[in-house]
Amino acid sequence: MKVVVGSPGTWSGLLLRVGQCAFAGASIGVMLSAYGFSNYTAFCYLIASMGLQALWSFGLLCLDIFALKYERDLHNPLLVSLFVVGDWVTATLSLAAACSSAGVTVLFVKDLNFCEKYHQFSCGRFQISIAMAFVTWLLVAKSSLVMFWILASV
Repeated sequence: MKVVVGSPGTWSGLLLRVGQCAFAGASIGVMLSAYGFSNYTAFCYLIASMGLQALWSFGLLCLDIFALKYERDLHNPLLVSLFVVGDWVTATLSLAAACSSAGVTVLFVKDLNFCEKYHQFSCGRFQISIAMAFVTWLLVAKSSLVMFWILASV
């Protein structure tokens, strides 16, 4: 079977998971450093979904390290099925959280002009955190498509 870029147990899969963990963690960190994030449900949802994404990606990152260290093949149909379901669930949650937070931020910045009226409001940090959440989603979407492709070929 041809090895797909980003498949589990490969260096590219490991780098994909490292990127997911890093961007999800950065999104959480930036959002937590923003003033007033806890007053809005969309931003709290973003933190929760990025936290779940970071945990899922970290678990698969550890599994990739194990597979690379001991030269194990992770293309077992049952294991790949688990990866597909986990990646699709976390991808859906990540996209929903990023989109809802982006909608609230657009409302604050463009429609209500909160950022101009209240300078202590952290609109820039909200935007950076949401951008990192979208990058995380792009990486998870790549991973979930690769897993689905592998599941179809196993």
